[in-house]
Amino acid sequence: MDEEYDVIVLGTGLKECVLSGLLSVDGLKVLHMDRNDYYGGESTSLNLIQLWKKFRGDDKPPPHLGSSKDYNIDMNPKFIMANGTLVRVLIHTDVTKYLYFKAVDGSFVFNKAKVHKVPSNDMEALKSPLMGIFEKRRARKFFIYVQDYNESDPKTHDGMDLTRVTTKELIAKFGLDDNTVDFIGHALALHRDDRYLNEPALDTVKRMKLYAESLARFQGGSPYIYPLYGLGELPQAFARLSAVYGGTYMLNKPECKVEFDDQGKVIGVTSEGETAKCKKLVCDPSYLTNKVRKVGKVARAIAIMSHPIPNTNDSQSVQVILPQKQLGRKSDMYLFCCSYSHNVCPKGKFIAFVSTEAETDQPAIELKPGIDLLGPVDEIFFDMYDRFEPVNEPTLDNCFISTSYDATTHFESTVLDVLNMYTLITGKVLDLTVDLSAASAAEE
Repeated sequence: MDEEYDVIVLGTGLKECVLSGLLSVDGLKVLHMDRNDYYGGESTSLNLIQLWKKFRGDDKPPPHLGSSKDYNIDMNPKFIMANGTLVRVLIHTDVTKYLYFKAVDGSFVFNKAKVHKVPSNDMEALKSPLMGIFEKRRARKFFIYVQDYNESDPKTHDGMDLTRVTTKELIAKFGLDDNTVDFIGHALALHRDDRYLNEPALDTVKRMKLYAESLARFQGGSPYIYPLYGLGELPQAFARLSAVYGGTYMLNKPECKVEFDDQGKVIGVTSEGETAKCKKLVCDPSYLTNKVRKVGKVARAIAIMSHPIPNTNDSQSVQVILPQKQLGRKSDMYLFCCSYSHNVCPKGKFIAFVSTEAETDQPAIELKPGIDLLGPVDEIFFDMYDRFEPVNEPTLDNCFISTSYDATTHFESTVLDVLNMYTLITGKVLDLTVDLSAASAAEE
């Protein structure tokens, strides 16, 4: 271990593994360590026995739930936008050859105390029970504007500069009511709160276009895909990529102590009496607790069920977004459900997650609006974890720390953190201009 590396990566969460893979492909000498004896960190996948150990101590899972090894329960489940940034990273690095993806059946939104399918284009808007007949016509015009909008073609802008016009101003031009704005902003553009209304509209239009493009890619019921056997496969796939390009992996390394010189710059990591030297360090917040600050916490419930979520057309996999305004909250609530169709549990069983940015210390009460949508559950577990973000200055200490996972059940915010870190570390933007058709074989 007494060698010098360009970069040492601590923690095998998805963000750390993606970065380790990308930096190895760039030709950097990478050492990747984890204090745990498994991949994934906070985003690991647990079988039934591991899940019980985490939440119920010495209790054993009841036999009627089936075999423990048939369960792959992701601790941070997130669906992947089929045409989004993570897919571009997967194709760019050829990691798709290690993974098999399957489309997610449904995308739904909670509106006026009911669950509705998310309309994503002008034709679906006309059929949606979310709106009355006149509102449908207004929404259709807005959807057509978004579909036709091309950033480099002023003829499609309708006289508006979307880098200056706010989302609220753009929506006012089409006369949409608050109810429609709510599902467009949260279930299509995937904003986590309502701050976007006072920000330039271009971001929201791009997000809506991404949703529609992702939906069109599979002609399925949602814009999302998910790996067979769950997300635990993703960190390992990037770890394999890193190894192929010369990266070194060491799991189960206790007390990884980060070493600094007199100027406060990182110089290496010590574990079990040996020190590996490095020029730069990448890690999750748990490895450098004095360089991060708490920015919130996530409340979540994990449920095992014997049926799909009601009112979702019997979807075997589904996301339901509960916008903040519908619940009188400051941030959205997310409902994630997956099943044997993605090989995450035995046939006839379903795994559901309800998550939100916590506003109280009582997850069972706070998550009730989402839990009420699940119907009867066989087992339910409640959990809270703190969210951290870095406060250090990487140009001074050469430490690049990821932010904690948020409450969302989709990946776009996670990948943006990775790409920003990549740019900070390497001084360049990752070029993701790849031929997306190359991925189709791996996604069948």
